[in-house]
Amino acid sequence: MPFSLSPAALWPIVMLFISNIFMTFAWYGHLKHKSTAMFFAILASWSIAFFEYCLAVPANRIGSTVYSTAQLKTMQEVITLVVFVGFSVFWLKESITWNHMIGFALIALGASFVFRA
Repeated sequence: MPFSLSPAALWPIVMLFISNIFMTFAWYGHLKHKSTAMFFAILASWSIAFFEYCLAVPANRIGSTVYSTAQLKTMQEVITLVVFVGFSVFWLKESITWNHMIGFALIALGASFVFRA
């Protein structure tokens, strides 16, 4: 039987993915604009982070009916790495090296153990 996720299992993943895009911009987006005053960088980051919380909190609440908290946290970390790689390459114009990819793959491998029965 092919692998499939129910809507109840899929929505938290989608919401965590979108929330992570917001949070990555909140944490690292200002690095592209280093000449901006720190106060404005903080204010912008907090403003962006608000939307991250508006998605992450319900994602975890909904997800807790399907996943354990350890699984939710592990998903969040893996999603963070996926979003961060795209952000680094496309927004910050930084290169991802083989060392980065191997390190991220090892983290994902470790994360897979959390989902084993």
